Amino acid sequence: MPKAKYAEIYKDLKAKIESGTYGFQELLPSENHLIQTYDCSRNTIRRAVSALVTDGYVQTMQGKGVRNIFQPALKTSFTIGGIESFKESALRNNQVPGTEVLHFAEIHTDKKIASHTGFPVGAELYYIQRLHYLDGKALILNHNYFLKDVVTDLTREIAENSIYEYLENTLHISIVTSKRIMTVEKMTEIDEKYLDLGDYNCLAVVSSQTYNSDGIMFEYTQSRHRPDYFRFQDNATRRSM
Repeated sequence: MPKAKYAEIYKDLKAKIESGTYGFQELLPSENHLIQTYDCSRNTIRRAVSALVTDGYVQTMQGKGVRNIFQPALKTSFTIGGIESFKESALRNNQVPGTEVLHFAEIHTDKKIASHTGFPVGAELYYIQRLHYLDGKALILNHNYFLKDVVTDLTREIAENSIYEYLENTLHISIVTSKRIMTVEKMTEIDEKYLDLGDYNCLAVVSSQTYNSDGIMFEYTQSRHRPDYFRFQDNATRRSM
């Protein structure tokens, strides 16, 4: 199924903002100019701009236009409100990604796994350990659990590239919601073995349960980050009471 026109426009405008084509605090071209440029409806442009607002790239100002408020992070930045693959995050941060699959297995959920993942006892899962590199440094260790009934025919080769690309482009799964908990934890033996931790003995840990459009939790991931290369960002707005 082809992507909606507004998503293509969003992607193009986002790339221009990140590359500096539109500078920080600069106004984007007018709505009418964008309609002519992308040969689309006014509503399509507004949907694309709305997505940029949600992701913290621009701010709309009544009677003035749309202002670029994006500033590149000094360190690797991951999003709280959005759902990105490791590969997408790395490319957005202008870094070279690399992934090594340390362990790939098919398992059944026991009581211990069920208690921390949320999958029911007896569920068939893929369990994957992946080491993620940024610019050649081993900085993130992921423990991934995927529900086999949803994420069918997963392979080590797919896991070395991008599982989310496989889910969306091959299986046509809509990735909708992710519940996340962020903690700081002491390093484990496996962390120390594989990660470039320097003098650090703790990690930033993000645990997430991810759901598809049918409301089924198909993924649990614990992502363990070297702390000085870890920064989560979000765009928050205050709601009027």
